[in-house]
Amino acid sequence: MTKKQVKKQEKKPTKFRKFIKWFWIVFAGGIASIFLLFLLASWGFLGEMPSFEILENPQTNLASQVISADGKVLGKYYLKDNRTPVDYKELPKDLVNALIATEDARFHDHSGIDVRGTIRAFAYLGKNGGASTISQQLARQLFVGVRSRNIFEAGIQKIKEWVIATRLERQYTKEEIIAMYFNIYDFGNNADGIRSGARIYFGKEPQDLKIEESAMLVGMFKNSSLYNPRRWPDKVKKRRDVVLAQMYKYEYITEAVKDSLQKLPLGLNYTPESHNEGLGTYFREHLKDFLKKWVKDNPKENRDKYNIYLDGLKIYTTIDSRMQKYAEEAVEEHMKKLQAEFYHQNTKKRNKNAPFARDVEKNTIETVIDRSIRSSERWRVMKSEGKSEDEIYASFDRKTPMTVFSWKNKNERIDTIMTPRDSMLYSKFFLRASFMSLEPQSGQVKAWVGGINYRNFKYDMVRQGKRQIGSTFKPFVYATAIDQLHLSPCDSMPNGPYCIEEGKYGLLEPWCPKNSDGKYEGMRTLKGSLASSVNTVTARLMDKVGPVNVRSLAQRLGVESEIPEAPSIALGTPDISLYEMLGAYGTFVNKGVYVKPVIVTRIEDKNGTILYEFVPETKDVLSEEVAYTVVNLMQGVTESGSGRRLRHKSMAKTALYKEIMTGYPYEFKNPIAGKTGTTQNNSDGWFIGMVPNLISGAWVGGEDRQIRFASTAYGQGASMALPIWGLFMKKCYADKSLSVSSDKFPEPEEEMTINVDCSKTTKKTDSKGDEPDDDNLDGIDFD
Repeated sequence: MTKKQVKKQEKKPTKFRKFIKWFWIVFAGGIASIFLLFLLASWGFLGEMPSFEILENPQTNLASQVISADGKVLGKYYLKDNRTPVDYKELPKDLVNALIATEDARFHDHSGIDVRGTIRAFAYLGKNGGASTISQQLARQLFVGVRSRNIFEAGIQKIKEWVIATRLERQYTKEEIIAMYFNIYDFGNNADGIRSGARIYFGKEPQDLKIEESAMLVGMFKNSSLYNPRRWPDKVKKRRDVVLAQMYKYEYITEAVKDSLQKLPLGLNYTPESHNEGLGTYFREHLKDFLKKWVKDNPKENRDKYNIYLDGLKIYTTIDSRMQKYAEEAVEEHMKKLQAEFYHQNTKKRNKNAPFARDVEKNTIETVIDRSIRSSERWRVMKSEGKSEDEIYASFDRKTPMTVFSWKNKNERIDTIMTPRDSMLYSKFFLRASFMSLEPQSGQVKAWVGGINYRNFKYDMVRQGKRQIGSTFKPFVYATAIDQLHLSPCDSMPNGPYCIEEGKYGLLEPWCPKNSDGKYEGMRTLKGSLASSVNTVTARLMDKVGPVNVRSLAQRLGVESEIPEAPSIALGTPDISLYEMLGAYGTFVNKGVYVKPVIVTRIEDKNGTILYEFVPETKDVLSEEVAYTVVNLMQGVTESGSGRRLRHKSMAKTALYKEIMTGYPYEFKNPIAGKTGTTQNNSDGWFIGMVPNLISGAWVGGEDRQIRFASTAYGQGASMALPIWGLFMKKCYADKSLSVSSDKFPEPEEEMTINVDCSKTTKKTDSKGDEPDDDNLDGIDFD
């Protein structure tokens, strides 16, 4: 072998050794660089990193939940993020499997970084799939943010994700990471987190999701905007089918199951969650006022105030979701029917003043409209912008596109073009209603419907709105007389005309109320008089006890509204809310003990710590005997008086009953105490009915008192309000999961000294007029 050949052979291994040497130098340098980058990132040199404390408690905005007495979520308070966290144990197995199969098949085998996936991603430049683990995606969602388009910044973000992912893996269990990932994701359409996603897209809780529903939601993790099931259902179905295929690939489901599920439609049950939708919208708005005061009076330990929109509070309320549903259904069913009749009677051909009554003068109508204009949101906004009154008035006569309410439209809203003035008149055409139900023994409110549609008519007529209450005030007069004079329901009084003279009780002229039926003859028992709402007998009782004592009793029964010391209050002239009336009536059923209505039982923070528990506010107002006697009196209203249509069925074929008595016949057989009320010119219709463990009341009327039925047959409380009560109670009794009593009212334990058995007396004194014509029962003439 020549020297040249020897030298060549010696050079070859030398070059190879140099290549190996430089390979390991580069490799070691790369590893060191990566390690250094990780170290620098963890020290914060590549941008701020979350501290241990922040990792322990990631900052996410949590919606506060309004929870019913039967454990259902009525709604939430949130500003931007409608997020309510769930625990891992609340996630169905198929949902978790779908996520792992689709997003991170080796989730249980790595510690935050999938090395195999990362190498594959680098080798194929991401063409064969990415390498982001669930932990990395969670890190990006919680702390890193949207991926930058700048390659250098994106690289730094990726390194931070890796570092944070490994920290999260050390800090939390795999199950906790899965739960956090589901809770943090935004599924679109106000569906923040898996609980909102399940409720909004399928109308159910996460644990109730089916496999195909779980697959659809997991498919949305790719991009919830691109895979929005409301906008792109076909695209979302294809993505869902990919998830199902992945579940089959990793043996979470069989091929047969995969094939059968892929044939199914999406099966959306879109149930939007907003402040304008869902159960108890009026109640939730009222509850907000309660919470504002509570937040002010109950700061955190660091003296900061709780934020009901961000702090994830759990507000446990007294509302029963089933009763709330039945109440809203009853209001809607009856008001649709009543409104149709109101339209029919007030077409322009029949009534040129519509929606105002025919007998309302033009200048009164103009005053009402002007008042509405000046109190409108449009007026307020334009006034704040410095517009003159002439400019503002002119704007009310310019046509503009708008959305208005309609009972005919399934979505209850229609797009149209009209002037703001016309839209105001259009809105006034709709009769308004309210309904409330409470448990008299505890004062707990079970149902609260403040109007016919919260999105369009936000004024709450349960608590905010106050209207003349008509004959529903009369039980206070009778209760005062029974309490002070020890009268019996069987005691009789003349039914003749009666006047309280000028000067007495501060009267400037004699007060001579009239009976609505125009009859003034014979004797009437107290029970028969209240049943038929006889004004002259009520006036006699008022004269015997005096308006001061009646007013005092009403106030002790919880009525806070202004009540003048005048005899006319006996016929219901004061403006009082439905909320106050039900609290007061509850005292009669609760053996004379007033319990202040309650809407919240407790409040918890996001960790379940109890922050508030209610303490009942009670006071003794009447003796048990007097309270029972008043209840006995009021039973006569549904037995033979203005509320008897709750029991009979003989009028089913009459025009009136077909047109507006929604749900008739009711055919209740159980004891019911109650009272109807109708105010002057049929402006307001009331009915409050009671069974031993539930009191419910309804009011119906126009936005303004000048909007009303012309006939008492249609405008009285027994026609406008009573059907809502009847429908609601029929639904409650049909639901066997509720325990609404159909028993007798419990008698006092001690022997009664007041006679309530009027069977013999009634025959003698109430033979005439105690079966009044339902068409004209308790309309009130205040003139």
